[in-house]
Amino acid sequence: MMRPAAQQYVVTRPLYSEESFAQDHEKIYRHRKTMLDHVKQYFTCDAKRAKNTALSLLPVIGWMKAYRFKEWLLGDIVSGVSTGLVAVLQGLAYCLLASLPPWYGLFSAFFPVIIYFFLGTSRHISVGPFPVLCLMIGSAVTRLVPDEGPAFNITGFEGLTRDEQRVLVASSVTFLAGIMQLAMGVLQVGFVVMYLSDTLVSGFTTAAAIHILVSQLKFVLGLEVPGISGPLSLIYTLEIIFNKITSTNVCDVVISIVIMVVVFIVKEINDRFKSKLPVPIPIEVIMTVIACGVSYAFDFKTRYGIDVVGYIPKGYEAPVAPNPQIFQETAVEAFPIAIVGFAVAFSVAKVYSIKHDYTIDGNQELIAFGVSNIFGASFRSFAASTALSRSAVQESTGGKTQVAGLLSAVIVMIVTLAIGFLLEPLPKSVLGAVIIINLKGSLMQFREIPYLWRRDKADCVVWLSSCIGAFLLGLDLGLAVGLGVELISVILRTQFPRCSLLANIRGTDIYKDRKDYINIYEPEGVKIFRIPSPIFFANIEFFRNKLVEAVGFNPLRVLRKRNKALRMIRKLLKKGKLQWTSIGFLNTSCGPINESEDESNMEELDQPTDFKDFPARIDWNAELPANIVVPRVEIHSLVLDFAAVSFLDISGLKGLKALLKELIRVEVEVYIVPQHTKLHDCSFFDDEVQSSMFYLTLHDAMLHILEKHPEPTQKKSDYEKIMTGVTVHHPPGSLRSRDRNVGISLKLCFSLFMVFEK
Repeated sequence: MMRPAAQQYVVTRPLYSEESFAQDHEKIYRHRKTMLDHVKQYFTCDAKRAKNTALSLLPVIGWMKAYRFKEWLLGDIVSGVSTGLVAVLQGLAYCLLASLPPWYGLFSAFFPVIIYFFLGTSRHISVGPFPVLCLMIGSAVTRLVPDEGPAFNITGFEGLTRDEQRVLVASSVTFLAGIMQLAMGVLQVGFVVMYLSDTLVSGFTTAAAIHILVSQLKFVLGLEVPGISGPLSLIYTLEIIFNKITSTNVCDVVISIVIMVVVFIVKEINDRFKSKLPVPIPIEVIMTVIACGVSYAFDFKTRYGIDVVGYIPKGYEAPVAPNPQIFQETAVEAFPIAIVGFAVAFSVAKVYSIKHDYTIDGNQELIAFGVSNIFGASFRSFAASTALSRSAVQESTGGKTQVAGLLSAVIVMIVTLAIGFLLEPLPKSVLGAVIIINLKGSLMQFREIPYLWRRDKADCVVWLSSCIGAFLLGLDLGLAVGLGVELISVILRTQFPRCSLLANIRGTDIYKDRKDYINIYEPEGVKIFRIPSPIFFANIEFFRNKLVEAVGFNPLRVLRKRNKALRMIRKLLKKGKLQWTSIGFLNTSCGPINESEDESNMEELDQPTDFKDFPARIDWNAELPANIVVPRVEIHSLVLDFAAVSFLDISGLKGLKALLKELIRVEVEVYIVPQHTKLHDCSFFDDEVQSSMFYLTLHDAMLHILEKHPEPTQKKSDYEKIMTGVTVHHPPGSLRSRDRNVGISLKLCFSLFMVFEK
């Protein structure tokens, strides 16, 4: 912002085209590496590279060397204990979403954490069950092993109970997702998560929250509802719940309402007074302990028919190999599980890395989660990611490194090996209520819709598409729908960009959209056209149409009309019906001469106009003889602003070159700002399209045009005032300032530029 006492400097330099700039300033030509050079470099190994590779694959070595025991250890211990208690509860609760026995959730809160401790690059996320992934796992589980009816005919299911079959499906899907994550990490394709925008993830997780809410209604209401998967599963589940609503267990409903009300109130207190509370109140853990005690004391299971967690075996089960046949049946579900799990974890990790000023590696995170899921699946755990609430507990309670995560795994291990039996009388309605109350943040994302609609309607469409798609079709197909709509929106934005005509802001070297400003200057016969996107095969026709619309004529049509007119004039001259005089053409025939409709040799009409047998060039904007009418071209110069053109493909280059030739052939001078490097690499220039049309800046091109085509006398003085007038301010401390109009001769090709700094 310019202020009265602002410092300023004036730059005086020659007017530069790209050619003249290259002559005055020598460029360094760098050696470009070939594909063979990159391959050699990739497979070259030395001691330094081996050390860096080891440190990148085992990040624990790097941060453990810098571990501050006195400053960080106590915080990590407190954080580890707090996170461990939450992880136990969430492991049991989220396991219900996966349609598995609850204690398998404890495995998912233990094994992946151990591996991530060594391989992960984030110091603050809490690895373990994530509700959306659990629901996606549950969809695959209930599809292959439904609640009612026979399971899929899969080798390896023989002799297994329904729960054991479901555990095998969940672990196999997790193993396959882990392989996919590991492969993407090894191939260095961690960038794929960038295709999942915040808008898409927000809509997807909102729909997932609705799925989770509906899936927990059967526990909150105490109903027996079979697991349903596939498109419209949510609608069918709600239909079954409403049909059985009269069979609701009142005790389950009362317990759930009490739990949700208390947890909601305390969570609001935690949020409001988080700056004053040293540690957030672990209300979920407290209410779980109370519910366990009350359920055990009053024997809720026997007296009221409440469904409880039940028997929790001590210890861990032996490793199990995944089932390859399940891989074939669940590959479609495993891929979105791998992508969503990594995307959520990486997003949360990025937030904390920025907050605490350290870097994370997306490819290494893929490797870490891939190995974690492969290792965990071998011990019957299901897909792991991170939950925002659990990670918030780990960070807010003083956690500094993954030592806190390791200690949380120790707490889970103690529960699994020693005190798990204390959780046996816990009502499942308590777990369902805890899950539902933690959906508040996801469900409140509906408030983003009005904001997105006002700010960016395309993003709003992506949000609604991903949400509605996941709501109706299921999470796996819904994610595909959202991603498809997002990619279509990107294609449409690049294929149909908002092109504009620019104008000079008076008294500056700045050029803006002519529709946005009042005090602008537009030289007569000059157009400045801006395209704010790449030029490629999909939008070259759109670019051509927009340019034709902007200049007000179709250059190819004008060229053909002119060549037709030349044919007719030649014929009339040959027949003696026209004569050339010093004042122009003279019609020597008695009657009117009709225009010929000769359409032979159409290819010649697209060639440059040839005046070799004419005594002078024809002024196409003047009145022509013999009733010949040719569209007038009102401009003499066109400037193309390519500053926002990031790339051009071969189709775009061909279309651009053809368009430039058409404009040049109708005697319109074309200038391009700035020059794109690919033009030289693709033999873009020839006798008609020359490199001299490229200029360094818009202002350089405009000054050159105005020197070549001076404004009329009555406008020239006004132009010089506008284009070259500057205000000179005395340095701070001076008591006065004065304006000086600095005249610059365009013939010397100099321009003044002012940049004001505070």
